[in-house]
Amino acid sequence: MGKLIVIEGTDSSGKQTQAELLYEKYKKIGKKVMKVTFPNYESPSSAPVKMYLNGEFGKNVGEVNTYAVSTMYAVDRYASFKTTWENFYNDGGIIISDRYTTSNMVHQASKIDDQNEKSKYLKWLTDLEYEKMGIPKPDMVIFLNMPTQMAYKLMEKRKNKITGQDKKDIHENDYEYTKKSHDNACYIAEKYSWKEIMCVKNGELKPIDEIGNEVIKVCEELFI
Repeated sequence: MGKLIVIEGTDSSGKQTQAELLYEKYKKIGKKVMKVTFPNYESPSSAPVKMYLNGEFGKNVGEVNTYAVSTMYAVDRYASFKTTWENFYNDGGIIISDRYTTSNMVHQASKIDDQNEKSKYLKWLTDLEYEKMGIPKPDMVIFLNMPTQMAYKLMEKRKNKITGQDKKDIHENDYEYTKKSHDNACYIAEKYSWKEIMCVKNGELKPIDEIGNEVIKVCEELFI
């Protein structure tokens, strides 16, 4: 059995960059490693996710059924596991995942204010993906903690990942939702003992390499 390392965080926290850096570092030292990204926009399995993010099920984040959306993301992960990385993982490979089930915990659970309902949702989600669908549980989740104000500044400069255009998806367009997701991510990270790395120091964005070195150091715990 291999290892599954998840790089998690809210939008514009540098997940893609840090996942790629970690992958390249492990590859360079000869580790058997593969990088995956969710949602997998290149796969047909992500079609309902694209519809959701484009606002086809509702223009506002809060008006779309949380459980329905979570299932769409879950199916995309299941499809990726079965078609791309199951054998590699089972043969002892290291999987570095840019987002995972943990993203539903961060983003979809942020829509639920009642703590009892949030707990019910989290139990349902982890049971659905890890038990019912049978995709692997992460061995380590690294939470890149990017404050909302800084995240929004960075988000303004980037293109929409689905369309490549300037127009933002329904998550990125909603500042309050982004803030709630960040607050919820901090709660979830503590609840599930994720490894937290702060992306900002003294009000300034940390250099990418500095964050990358912290990621590598945290991951060393898996291979002791």
